[in-house]
Amino acid sequence: MKTPQENGKPGGIQPAIAAAGRTKDIIRRHGFTFKKSLGQNFLIDSNILDKIIAAAGLDKARGALEIGPGIGALTERLAQASGKVVALEIDNRLIPILREALSSYDNVNVIHADVLKTDLHRLWEEQFAESAGVSVVANLPYYVTTPIIMKLLEQRLPVENIVVMVQKEVAERMAAKPGGKEYGSLSIAVQYYCAPELVCTVPSGAFMPAPNVDSAVIRLTRRSEPAVSVPDEGRFFQVVHAAFAQRRKTLANNLSSLSGKERKGELSALLESCGVKPERRAETLSLEEFARIDAALAAAGMNS
Repeated sequence: MKTPQENGKPGGIQPAIAAAGRTKDIIRRHGFTFKKSLGQNFLIDSNILDKIIAAAGLDKARGALEIGPGIGALTERLAQASGKVVALEIDNRLIPILREALSSYDNVNVIHADVLKTDLHRLWEEQFAESAGVSVVANLPYYVTTPIIMKLLEQRLPVENIVVMVQKEVAERMAAKPGGKEYGSLSIAVQYYCAPELVCTVPSGAFMPAPNVDSAVIRLTRRSEPAVSVPDEGRFFQVVHAAFAQRRKTLANNLSSLSGKERKGELSALLESCGVKPERRAETLSLEEFARIDAALAAAGMNS
């Protein structure tokens, strides 16, 4: 495998792509302009890259899928740590930049694609058939973080873990425990499929250009089985979303949208039978309690 030294400057080694000077040089030489609509903020902090790579637990037998590689700062590190990297980039202007910047590596495949429109099962079959395991590692654009995360989880891809940089408050919501204001339907959806762990926070100054908010790296380790057993996942998440529809309202009031207001008394009794007080709010409930409520609602024909 080629190394970055093979593509170095005369008389020296090419600096890492993440080095601020090289990032500026790449942007200048290619006349690249940032598109705010695509949430483009390039990471220029090698210490943060170290933490991301360590959290992913890669080795040469494993592969990595990167979403939104930008100019390749993280891609370069993934290429050094793993056996194969597939990088999906939606911005066609970045494809030639990436291929030039990463020309020292023969284990990187840059693809012009929108991850939300990509057949990921087919991609796995075509790109990672020989990999012992695959991690998704990415600096995700803030505006599509949740749709991307949910696609990765709901499609039950053979992912070992997902290590992503996201807006700090979104990471906190994914990892939140019951009882706090951060805990919500996203917390439950992520924790149903994964065990989340906050890796580090990332100040805005670690990016070029600097975003208006801080970020965080979170690792989502895929569970071998969901955290709770439910007969119908779609119905379970329907109950969860209904419960959080209006956070200031009680559970009984929110879930009456499923049962019908005329059955509110019956609904309250049903919640009591599940060991849940009707006046509680959704943010106080565990996944196990939501699973019990879902089963009871289904048995009573209230959420079909």
